[in-house]
Amino acid sequence: MTRPESVSFPAPHSAEPEAVAQRAHVESAERVLQRLDSRSAGLSPEEAAHRLASHGANVLPEAARTPTWRRLLAQFHNALIYLLLAAALAAGGLGYVVDAAVILAVVVINALVGFIQEGRAETALRAIRELAPPQARVVRAGRRLTVPVAELVPGDVVLLEAGDRVPADLRLVTAQGLLIDEAILTGESAVAEKQTGAVMADAALGDRHCMAYAATWVVAGRGNGVVVATGMASEVGRISALLRDVRVATTPLLDQLDRFARRFLWVALPSAALVFLFAVLWRGYPWTQALIAVVAILVGAVPEGLPAVISITLAIGVRRMARRHAAIRRLPAVETLGAVSVIASDKTGTLTRNEMTVCRLESAVARATVTGRGYRPEGRLEPAVGEAGADWSLLIRAGVLCSDADLVARDGDWQVVGDPMEGALLMLAHKAGQDPEALRADWPRLDEIPFGAEHRFMATVNQAPDGRHWLFIKGAPDALLTLCRREARADGDGPLDPDVWAARIEAIAGAGERVLGFAAKPLERPGSPFRELGDGLVFLGVAGFIDPPRDEAVAAVAECRRAGIDVKMITGDHVATALAIARDLGLAERPRALTGQEIESLSAEALADQVGAVQVFARTTPAHKLRIVQALQADDAVVAMTGDGVNDAPALKQADVGIGMGHKGTDAAKEAAQMVLLDDNFASIVAAVREGRVVHDNIRKVVAWTLPTNGGEVMTVIAALLFGFTLPMSAVQILWINLVTAVTLGLVLAFEPAEPGVMTRPPRPRRQGLLTRLLVWRVVFVSLLFTGVALGMFFLALARHADLALARTLVVNTLIALEVVYLFSVRISHTTALTWHGVMGTRAVLAGLAVVALAQLAFTYLPVMQRLFETRPLGADDLAWLAGVAVAALGVLELEKWLVRRVTARNDG
Repeated sequence: MTRPESVSFPAPHSAEPEAVAQRAHVESAERVLQRLDSRSAGLSPEEAAHRLASHGANVLPEAARTPTWRRLLAQFHNALIYLLLAAALAAGGLGYVVDAAVILAVVVINALVGFIQEGRAETALRAIRELAPPQARVVRAGRRLTVPVAELVPGDVVLLEAGDRVPADLRLVTAQGLLIDEAILTGESAVAEKQTGAVMADAALGDRHCMAYAATWVVAGRGNGVVVATGMASEVGRISALLRDVRVATTPLLDQLDRFARRFLWVALPSAALVFLFAVLWRGYPWTQALIAVVAILVGAVPEGLPAVISITLAIGVRRMARRHAAIRRLPAVETLGAVSVIASDKTGTLTRNEMTVCRLESAVARATVTGRGYRPEGRLEPAVGEAGADWSLLIRAGVLCSDADLVARDGDWQVVGDPMEGALLMLAHKAGQDPEALRADWPRLDEIPFGAEHRFMATVNQAPDGRHWLFIKGAPDALLTLCRREARADGDGPLDPDVWAARIEAIAGAGERVLGFAAKPLERPGSPFRELGDGLVFLGVAGFIDPPRDEAVAAVAECRRAGIDVKMITGDHVATALAIARDLGLAERPRALTGQEIESLSAEALADQVGAVQVFARTTPAHKLRIVQALQADDAVVAMTGDGVNDAPALKQADVGIGMGHKGTDAAKEAAQMVLLDDNFASIVAAVREGRVVHDNIRKVVAWTLPTNGGEVMTVIAALLFGFTLPMSAVQILWINLVTAVTLGLVLAFEPAEPGVMTRPPRPRRQGLLTRLLVWRVVFVSLLFTGVALGMFFLALARHADLALARTLVVNTLIALEVVYLFSVRISHTTALTWHGVMGTRAVLAGLAVVALAQLAFTYLPVMQRLFETRPLGADDLAWLAGVAVAALGVLELEKWLVRRVTARNDG
């Protein structure tokens, strides 16, 4: 198990890649390799680096970004903003210059905040894409490596298997059952069957069966090919079919807000017209004063900052999730994660460590324990007590030859390139004193059947040192037992008893081990070795693998159960193995299981009835995943589903949140997913769900603060118009309140951390909208509270001072003080805010308060502001009244929260 020696290459004398690419489908693979000065062992790392510097990165240019000026103008493209601009125009036309200037300031500041935060959001999403760059498996200097797709160069030898996106234009060198979906280039819905023979020079793109083109998808089989064109020189580059990994789309929530804005206009404009007519015709206001008052009411009512603040909240959620190793590819996933009620997860590598180790071997006549853990070359084979040492060489040889993984040394440690179970088999060979690389060299592979979910085994034909051909198979033991009639014994082979083996496999699986079976036979004649696959096949025995649960996964499962989230484990393992792991993970006290065979026997309705009570789905194929997701959703569950294979794509798209695996996942699975785990760790899913709940909580807080505070301002003025007393605030003062609070207090809630107990609440219902009955009640209650307090302070000030300007100054400061205390109340929505944590606030809250305090000091005491807004300085007694009213209002708000929690708990109980 030593590293292969570096293969030296002559100085490059290759033809220009463009010329080679044009005729690659016409010439043999050997000729193309020769013209590119490459070989089946690949380029040397030095030559690859030289060519990368010469030919450039294998990337397509990004789509042209929207110009800055256009992004800025887009901030004004909103129905609510059009209303505000019309209001400013009307105020200016009537000679109310200060009023118009304040309205324009509200619009401009809101636009600047949205513009800046939108730029940050786009930057964050671009950074997310860079966190999970596409990778390609190549052969360089005889070694299999994984490199970024951008570093591929002409002459590289690329390995392909089902689920891969072809990373560059390739001339195929080998192809075993290779099927590629080329619809993106050819428009053909049928997949293309690939082979290695050259075709005619005038063959159409879809008829070049010896080529694999960049951006197409490997549907089945495997193969390898030499890179003939990269980047803009590739076919997809020529037609500029730019593919983007991260799609920046509007979200359902923002669509709801856009619809709300349109409905708001249909209600607000007729209502404003009625108020105007009432003020002029019934109350006798001059039409100019009535119009500017109505304008102020409209400006105060419009929640123009709401879309920008919600976008900011979503962008913050994306950044927080990235720090927890969850890369969001589509923004709607941020919203949906907070409502997840079921997580359906693969087992290997997600719930478990993905450090496969062979821990036992069993044949018909012998047993052995394998010591050592992980991929370190430490350990040995120890025969069972009372048994002599057996010859395991044929079984180990089958495991090595019937695998495609490699073990490589990196940073002083051994790592697997490929399937972890195959890596464990290579390490087993090392522990048994055999050199996997020497075995592969002495027994070259001639043909193969790649592993497939439908047959659940892999088979290879290899040539022995004596020239004979052998067939080796590894796979699911039950699949191999159906093929074999005989078993290997110490003195040859004998009849196989499937029931005996089934019981032994059940016992191994019951210990929590994953089981692989092995079989082999010599081939008497060449030809079609796979035609009579089971004829003469001898069952060699089984290997038991352990892959212990991740410690953090156990804790994450417990957190899910506290949060009311069901965790379902989906695996191809034997049911006894899966149940043992489920118990270790704590999925349930007595976990229940369904097998793939049982799923197939159930109707959609019957499966939907059972799926909620099942924690383990064993012996499943990717086709079963889609039925499981649909059955869960039929029961109104919000489902997050993990997947890593090409056949997982339908289930990932069906799931409310499809989760691709960043390490072991295929490109097809990542493309179908809304989120990619950068560490393939179940705990990262739970962390993302937690952040999703925080995002939704913060959005609700923003809405719950914005609507009633606007309502309190508006109702205060409308009450004066309806009942015929002096306006408690002038139009320009209403506009000032909107200006100073919308871009400060309204923004800080986007940065709120998680509330205590965020993961002890049950998930929110699937169909719960943003404006719940509780939120509507709070909007009405808080609006009425603000109106009553503001009017009370207005009449009190008039009675004490008989000064209208001072009374109005006090009302403005009262409303802002009420908005501040309501901010503290609403930011802790599920418990009381009357705690040290609740009173202290976050840095964002304190910064917002500092800005508001400075603005109000200037508004109240600065002479220039007094002239502009007709304000008067407040005395100590006024400030004392103001502080007392604010504290009392906070008490009322907290009492209302307590009563609502009591009523809600009683109704739920």
